[in-house]
Amino acid sequence: MSSGLVGGSGSSDDLLRLPEGVVTGEAVQLELRPASFLTRALALALDAVVLLVLGVGAGLLVDLATTGLDDTGLGAVWLLFAVLLVVGVPTTWEALSRGRSPGKAAAGLRVVRDDGGPVRVRQALVRALLGVVELFATAGSIAVIASLVSPRGERVGDLLAGTYVVRERTPSARAAPLVVPEELVGWSRTADIGRLPDDLAGTARRVLARADRLHPDSRARLLGELEARVLPLVSPPPPPGTPPERMLTAVLAERRERDLVRLTSARERRDSLARESRRLQGLDPQ
Repeated sequence: MSSGLVGGSGSSDDLLRLPEGVVTGEAVQLELRPASFLTRALALALDAVVLLVLGVGAGLLVDLATTGLDDTGLGAVWLLFAVLLVVGVPTTWEALSRGRSPGKAAAGLRVVRDDGGPVRVRQALVRALLGVVELFATAGSIAVIASLVSPRGERVGDLLAGTYVVRERTPSARAAPLVVPEELVGWSRTADIGRLPDDLAGTARRVLARADRLHPDSRARLLGELEARVLPLVSPPPPPGTPPERMLTAVLAERRERDLVRLTSARERRDSLARESRRLQGLDPQ
């Protein structure tokens, strides 16, 4: 089952900040696959094991550190310890790892916002607070019922935080090598594209690699933005009426070929100088 995500007003630069394999709704409309119930249960079980190990280890240290405290002091310390363990630790995990707790990372899952973007501290905290009730206080029964009813497998914490869990490890086809469109071969070979910076070229390459998976509106908008940024750096401009996608493909393909030629020439010059140096030193009779 998949869910379509509607993009907002973000630009193509947003793609540079995305985790591998996920394009968020901040930039484009793309289908993200919600995690299955069994996979989420496995991730939760792994997280519970990690929390248990942390709790036992940290609890021993707290027990040693609180020797001599009265009952009131001990109660306050252990209450704080419990809150930090079941709320603070999960919140920190998800906020710092952009939605991946240890269990989710092992299971190939990630928590994202409803728009597909990475979770913030607020969303992670809401999920953790609700998790105290639906996961710990009720032995997971509320979370199980909510996940089975929800089309995207959301528990109550997800519904209130505006998040859901997606599969991060999805099969992805290797991007096909770029080839200069036939009608642009003559133009691309003579065009000056040396001013195109690496970061902009990388952004364009990512968008082109994912173009077939983008929503048509997002695809047209992103390609239009890239065309507006690339054209001032290319001279002369492409033939009138050239679609942005074909222009960008021609520029990137030609740039790759020129880089390859440049690297090959540099390698040949280096090898030639090395041979000449060995010859002058008498190390190479040839």
